[in-house]
Amino acid sequence: MNMQIPTGSILMVVVVTALASLAGCDKMSGPDFAQVLSVTPVTEEVRTPREECENVVVTKQKPVKDEHKVAGTLIGAVGGALIGDAIGGGGDNTGAKIAGAAAGGYAGNRTQNRMQENSTYQDNERRCRTVEDVSQRTVGYDVQYKLGDETGQVRMDYDPGGAIPVRDGQLVLSRAQPATPAVPAPASTTQ
Repeated sequence: MNMQIPTGSILMVVVVTALASLAGCDKMSGPDFAQVLSVTPVTEEVRTPREECENVVVTKQKPVKDEHKVAGTLIGAVGGALIGDAIGGGGDNTGAKIAGAAAGGYAGNRTQNRMQENSTYQDNERRCRTVEDVSQRTVGYDVQYKLGDETGQVRMDYDPGGAIPVRDGQLVLSRAQPATPAVPAPASTTQ
């Protein structure tokens, strides 16, 4: 019996075998994921200024009505003159009256000065200052990974968990964005 194999059949077997080999090569091109060995958050300090206010009790000097202390000086001078007159024996002792008036005037002036300095009142004042609130913000993640026999490190904008996807032998470092469903345009209601 003579069995001849048609050349078309041989060609078909070769094509099917080649396609199967290509499909197997695609599966053997490399791993689909890199193993994550460690993840370290990268943070930065954020300073946020804000105003902080409080009411405080302050002691203030009362306004001075007699800046030159004329009233104290006059009252002291009159009192001093009367005392000088009494000490001088009364009557014509003008020197005692003048000395008493000068000493009394000085004493009255100093007394009014102390009284004015001690004349205070208390008032509430609102005092404000700027303070900074300090917080930490995560800006990325330093990720150590193992891909095949090699290890490496990369900074990512999210924590990848236990594995990083690999496509065509390269790490996929960004998250896959979900497809946005198309929103149909509203139908025209003109008639």
